[in-house]
Amino acid sequence: MAAAGGLLLRAAESPAAAAPETLSGPRPAQARRHAEATKRKYRASSEAPPAKRRSAVVFLPAKRAAAEEAQRTFKGKAQKTFSPNESLVGVSGKNREQKPCIRTSSLFKNNPEIPELHRPVVKQVQEQVFTSDAFHKLDLHPHLISTINTVLNMTSMTSVQKQSIPVLLEGRDALVRSQTGSGKTLAYCIPVVQSLQAMKSKIQRSDGPYALVLVPTRELALQSFNTVQKLLKPFTWIVPGVLMGGERKKSEKARLRKGINILISTPGRLVDHIKSTKNIHFSRIRWLILDEADRILDLGFEKDITVILNAVNAECQQRQNVLLSATLTEGVTRLADISLLDPVQISVLDQHHGQSDPEQGTLPEVSPLPPDDELDSFAIPGSLDQHVTLVPSKLKLVSLAAFILQKCKFEKDQKMIIFFLSCELVEFYYHLFLRTLPACSGVPASRQPPSASTRFKFLRLHGNMEQEERTAVFEEFSHSKTGILLCTDVAARGLDLPQVTWIVQRV
Repeated sequence: MAAAGGLLLRAAESPAAAAPETLSGPRPAQARRHAEATKRKYRASSEAPPAKRRSAVVFLPAKRAAAEEAQRTFKGKAQKTFSPNESLVGVSGKNREQKPCIRTSSLFKNNPEIPELHRPVVKQVQEQVFTSDAFHKLDLHPHLISTINTVLNMTSMTSVQKQSIPVLLEGRDALVRSQTGSGKTLAYCIPVVQSLQAMKSKIQRSDGPYALVLVPTRELALQSFNTVQKLLKPFTWIVPGVLMGGERKKSEKARLRKGINILISTPGRLVDHIKSTKNIHFSRIRWLILDEADRILDLGFEKDITVILNAVNAECQQRQNVLLSATLTEGVTRLADISLLDPVQISVLDQHHGQSDPEQGTLPEVSPLPPDDELDSFAIPGSLDQHVTLVPSKLKLVSLAAFILQKCKFEKDQKMIIFFLSCELVEFYYHLFLRTLPACSGVPASRQPPSASTRFKFLRLHGNMEQEERTAVFEEFSHSKTGILLCTDVAARGLDLPQVTWIVQRV
């Protein structure tokens, strides 16, 4: 407080405080004459008039000594302490205390220390994705086996296909759990095509849907439709179809009116047709399949699934139900209890836990809740390496840009997927990288390196895009050998995007 008092005294004696005081009433004549005389006196001597204080500051002897000491300190050391960037804040209108100004740190300095992450112990299980068993060992139609070998270029089954296809051909309900990319789509498509082509009465297009497949996203619906279409090449009388948001409802109603035998749809669009389209019916449904069931629940389609199940149950009671998921959560287990009847639980993880014997074909029945050790474990592909990098918030952008430059500029044939939390973030980073990264900065093509344009080919994919643009981006990135796809979780599950070298989660 001594320093504050010294500052107050110095401020009171400064010329800045010598401004004349404005009074509400007129001055007395004597005071006015005294002021004019004082002005003439100091004008003649070229000296400034004495400062007129608003209120007298009276110091006791002890306080006066402290004030003088504070003044000397201020003239000496205090000049080194204070700076123009420091502010003086008044306290109770009389005292002032020192408060340092907050400076913004530079980009790469004064960053917070990286915290230590306390992560729970998680059991990582390696799934055996591929097996040596060929498709011709199954009891399938010869034309179907030939199509799998020639059109899909597949000869050996994956582990989930080896366990699932025989069970589904027997007509059992099943809950299939396997990691993403393990071949779950063919695990149910092959039994569906085999059973429909083997029906005694030949299927007519006007019969309507015999199989209903529900998927969470539009991209996965298109991918599943293309897979079914390839399998149906030898069986031209079976007609597949797809319903999804972003398409014209009028054209979809026309296709439903003509007839679709294998109907693939997203839950929201199917509920829309159930409520507004009279031509849709489920009286001949033989298969009801929920692909990526955990993702369907994560996206909030639980009410839509309830509406669909009620509509199908009202017209058809006897059918085969299949539920496929990469994770076995409480929601998936609850959905299995509602939709499946006496199901078989097929899990590639069970081979590693010793719960099933694939040679004997014995598979465990589904339980209401999975064991604790399964909840705390997950399976990853054998060729997947995981890395975690903690960076301050202000360095996220430059760190991501540096990572893209390092991998795509100095390494060959890099194909990268970068996930963001929102559509706005995808748009922001997409336009920013197009303008700032070297290969996309407007340099003429003749001056660029031969592979620069392909290495820095940026694409974006999110839910606010038009469906035609989303489809074009998905097809372009699928068939491209290099590129950088900035996307939201619409591409997070089930999509077949080959030759991807890096997947980045920007959180």
